[in-house]
Amino acid sequence: MGLSRWQVLILMQVSFVIMGMFLDDTAMLVIVAPLYIPLVNSLGFSLVWFGVLYTITCQIAYITPPFGYNLFLMKAMAPPEITLKDIYGSIIPFAAIMFLCIVLLMVFPEIALWLPNKLMVK
Repeated sequence: MGLSRWQVLILMQVSFVIMGMFLDDTAMLVIVAPLYIPLVNSLGFSLVWFGVLYTITCQIAYITPPFGYNLFLMKAMAPPEITLKDIYGSIIPFAAIMFLCIVLLMVFPEIALWLPNKLMVK
């Protein structure tokens, strides 16, 4: 298809967010792991780093409407005067910060790999 390895990675992340709107993280992992793990490895990315990206992306999906699991948990714990619409509107800054975190991890993968590299026995 003529896509760069970064474009493929970004499309994978987008697919996680879309699937995460309807599925939990375990279901997503069971569906895509046989496809994505070998692909990530063949693209030359660290699997540990990709796992960190996957985890953050799952957290974004958990607060993304229409079926964000954490949104319904927040509604159950909120006072009665807080509506689900209020909660949907309040997640925008949190999702933006998590997207910024993903961008930072993509630009500087050392952030996610520093500790594992320190602990790995060579």
